[in-house]
Amino acid sequence: MTDQPAPITDHLAELRSRIAWTLFALVTCTVLAFNFKEEIFGFLLVPAVSALGIEGRLQAIAPAEIFFTYIKCSLLAGFVLSLPVTFWQMWSFIAPGLYANEKRAALPFVFCSTMLFAGGAIFGYTQVFPLVFRFFSSFSNDFVEAAWTMKEVVSLTIRLFLAFGVAFELPLLVFFLSLTGIVSAKQLLSGTPYAILAIFIAAAILTPPDFISQLFLGLPMVALYLVGVGVAWIFEPRRDR
Repeated sequence: MTDQPAPITDHLAELRSRIAWTLFALVTCTVLAFNFKEEIFGFLLVPAVSALGIEGRLQAIAPAEIFFTYIKCSLLAGFVLSLPVTFWQMWSFIAPGLYANEKRAALPFVFCSTMLFAGGAIFGYTQVFPLVFRFFSSFSNDFVEAAWTMKEVVSLTIRLFLAFGVAFELPLLVFFLSLTGIVSAKQLLSGTPYAILAIFIAAAILTPPDFISQLFLGLPMVALYLVGVGVAWIFEPRRDR
């Protein structure tokens, strides 16, 4: 008995179900996170407030700015908390097209995806964010005093947070491309110069227009790309067998 491809309507129904569960997890985690909005807000602003100095305070210049900033913080926390569910739904959607031995990688995929995102976000928060905010605050002088708004600081922090989290998923993406046979480890290695160029272009797009964040995002991505290629090279013979 041979496997028959499912109709496109079945795939669309399955996709709709996976998206619905993902959104449900996101909304639930966001609502729970909103109960801790001030703690999350304070955590995200530590690098910026530290760069401004002990007396540095952020400004709110619109009536609804504080409320919607808290919503953004809760959404970010809800997104991070719901990541295991999101990755599980992604894997469950593509699993029917994989071999039995590849389906067993579900739990490692979910675990590694979550840990890589968390690792990237933590690396950015602890090592890069302070440097970026100190760089921008260094332009204050006798004529201009830095008076940042909470909306802009939180938006920049969230942007960097997501950029570093997503960027650290690169080795998993490279490994998945090799695992599914889309490209070989040899092709990935030979395409390293093009990958480096693409990485730094992506880093320039994802980060503010400062060389510090671009450099600190681009260099780890290059290292992670090579790690992904190395892992793919190790597992490729097993995949072929």
